[in-house]
Amino acid sequence: MAEVQLLSLWSSPYVMRVEVALALKGVQYEKVPQDLSNKSELLLKANPVHKMIPVFLHNGKSVCESSIIVQYVDETWPAPKDIADLLPSDAYEKAMARFWAEYVDKKVIDAFTGIMKSYKKGEDEKKAAEKNMLSVMATLESALEEIGGAGPFFGGGSMGLVDVMLVPLVPGVPAVEEAT
Repeated sequence: MAEVQLLSLWSSPYVMRVEVALALKGVQYEKVPQDLSNKSELLLKANPVHKMIPVFLHNGKSVCESSIIVQYVDETWPAPKDIADLLPSDAYEKAMARFWAEYVDKKVIDAFTGIMKSYKKGEDEKKAAEKNMLSVMATLESALEEIGGAGPFFGGGSMGLVDVMLVPLVPGVPAVEEAT
């Protein structure tokens, strides 16, 4: 068994988060593709609660849930010299990054999902989903302007936890634009 394995599915945005974090940290890993319609014994043993991907295996120990895995990767491997850690060292800034990462997980993803589900519904549902999406994104954009400081990323000049959480949503933006 490799020291680091990622139980994955090519199309999972949650797996993509972990892959981005691993790439930023320069961590070599073995990707172990999973078939969620026929779950492997390894997946069921490594994630007995949710039985879902991604699952990160490090020296035989499993870590589940993409945001937790990303933070584990950040805390376990030092960033290369030209890259900042995903979480700031300051306790308050770290708390704010975690807050906004959770906002992405709860509000932004729900808004994206709501837009896509409303596409097959009536005009009232579409308008409500669009209004929710605009509100959620306005809140995130306001936070980015306030917290972002100097640089194109949520934490400033380099990618951080919030950016990693947002990356998998980028491919879905054209679909949301089309739906709205």
